Amino acid sequence: MNNELIIDVQENEVKIALLEDKKLASYHSENRESENKYAVANIYLGKVKKLMPGLNAAFIDVGYDKGAFLHYQDLGRGYRSTQRFLRNVLMEGSRAPKVQDVELDPILEKNGDIKDVLAPGQEILVQIEKEPISTKGPRLTAEITIAGRFLVLVPLSDKVFVSQKIKSNAERRRIKEILSKCLPKNFGCIARTMSEGKEEADFKEELENLVGKWENMVANLSKEDLPKLVLKEMDSVTGLLRDTLSPDYDSIVVNDKDVYNEVINYVNQIAPEKKEIVQYYQDDIPLFDFYKVTKQIKSSFGRTVVFKNSAYLVIEQTEALMVIDVNSGNRSKSSNDQETNALEVNLAAADEIARQLRLRDIGGIVVIDFIDMAKGENRVALYDRMRQNMARDKARHNILPLSKFCLMQITRHRVRPVTNIKTEEVCPTCHGTGKSQPTILFEHEIEEKIRYVKEEKKITDFTIFVHPYVYTYLNDGFFFNSLKWKWRRKYCKFNMLKNEDFGMLQYKFFDKNGAEINLNPDKEDLPEEDLNEECQDNGKKGK
Repeated sequence: MNNELIIDVQENEVKIALLEDKKLASYHSENRESENKYAVANIYLGKVKKLMPGLNAAFIDVGYDKGAFLHYQDLGRGYRSTQRFLRNVLMEGSRAPKVQDVELDPILEKNGDIKDVLAPGQEILVQIEKEPISTKGPRLTAEITIAGRFLVLVPLSDKVFVSQKIKSNAERRRIKEILSKCLPKNFGCIARTMSEGKEEADFKEELENLVGKWENMVANLSKEDLPKLVLKEMDSVTGLLRDTLSPDYDSIVVNDKDVYNEVINYVNQIAPEKKEIVQYYQDDIPLFDFYKVTKQIKSSFGRTVVFKNSAYLVIEQTEALMVIDVNSGNRSKSSNDQETNALEVNLAAADEIARQLRLRDIGGIVVIDFIDMAKGENRVALYDRMRQNMARDKARHNILPLSKFCLMQITRHRVRPVTNIKTEEVCPTCHGTGKSQPTILFEHEIEEKIRYVKEEKKITDFTIFVHPYVYTYLNDGFFFNSLKWKWRRKYCKFNMLKNEDFGMLQYKFFDKNGAEINLNPDKEDLPEEDLNEECQDNGKKGK
């Protein structure tokens, strides 16, 4: 399988797409200005805000608008040791004993009461387990872990666990023996799936790095300015590389020099043999357009998703669960009987649904309404197909066999809100009013803007981005007789490129440095204060 990681870096946003055999398999976007971006696994020193004895839980202040939720069972087995260690550090600072020098307390009772271990105003070390979703604040755990590529470090613990995805008993024993020998006192760890086959030197190097992160975090703990972030998880790009980079990757493409250098440095640390697959993209064509990602996003994120021979899915989000309806579409010309048709559509739907769960990062409860099938063997075949497809999903999940109504229930671990992209667009020409200028005048509008940029703004080196259909129209005709070339001869040698993300009559001009050119002469020379006042006045008038 050909795996490509495409990283599109814009001024305010980073978009990451994973392609498997040129097909979009995973997508994530991150606002670069957001303070709480990619918050899962961030560690905070917070304060207990409120106890909820009826829920056996507490709300913790970690800086979010909504209180973060911590259940008693998420305190962790080693909570007593962690809390005593934290108190010593906050009271004594650098004089406090190190982790290796303390005695571990008895493990926390499994079925205790939250009011017996927490009190309002108490400082507590917590980690984000789930980002805020809908009206709920973050979900927390007090069992602190620090993830690496091969290992997950668990401070104030003495247990060693190995990923269940490593099936070989001999390999599991080998890893446990090495880690038991390498781990510092009072540090436990979890060996991740990628630890399979690694040598002692690899484990020692990563343990040294993870223990160093913990010690740096402890050195910065203090009661000042609570709540505060004390250890930040990696950003989305390096975090994704850490968790997914494997020998199956064929290329990593980045269109920003700074991020490219970060990726090169990180890949050189964790997998130097893969450094050559990192590429810096410098073409003028938008990166996602060049790799056909934009088109796949538009076709994959709507309410209705067509997947094979006009068969389609209808995906609806409710308050409690996600519902997916499978429809056969127009298959009236098929010569097969109804049961065979139903099986064919359902099997293809299982492939697409497994992809959609990963692509949209759908979590919680998912109910799928497949087309009814009477034969038991067909139901078993569909169940096996879904399990096979979901085996590639790294998120924890559980799949139940089909009910007699041909409904399938799936639970999938959710740590972030579902990725929801609006595929419908407000018309950039009429702005939703339903009225626009005559299309026959559109070419004259573009020519006027070219004249304005060249003669009024004195810019002769620029690029025009237009919709692909408009691009074809403006380039139509014998090479030098197209509208584009007529304008080039008349004004200047500008460049013209397609952008699949544009509306039909939408266009933008960019200078040679990639900055957008202001095409509105009325507002160009206004001072910033006057421009802000005018925007506010327009907002009041409903413009």
